[in-house]
Amino acid sequence: MAVMAGGRGGWFGPAFGLRLLLASVLQVVSAFGAEFSSEKCREVGFSSNLLCSSCDLLGQFNLLLLDSNCRGCCQEEAQFETKKYVRGSDPVLKLLDDNGNIAEELSILKWNTDSVEEFLSEKLERI
Repeated sequence: MAVMAGGRGGWFGPAFGLRLLLASVLQVVSAFGAEFSSEKCREVGFSSNLLCSSCDLLGQFNLLLLDSNCRGCCQEEAQFETKKYVRGSDPVLKLLDDNGNIAEELSILKWNTDSVEEFLSEKLERI
């Protein structure tokens, strides 16, 4: 086994330096792209609830040196779609005559269920 590792074509052969360099580069790239822990962010002076839009403002104050640390600690803002809803119409009782035309229209906005039931039992004919 020792001969294989040290011999030609083994792990420590001519390509060992290249493998070591590649492993080092991959480790640096993965560490660079990773987010910082909340402890690391506090150590470099950033809050754990920092928004990434704040990092965009660093250039205005000539603080671009802090940009990589800022980006490692920031949280993306959620992009929610905002919709406005028109208020619904108030509840209304429409009483019809024998021909199906509206005879009476009553707002029952502040009526409770018992009041509606009582009113309908008085006004409607039982079949």
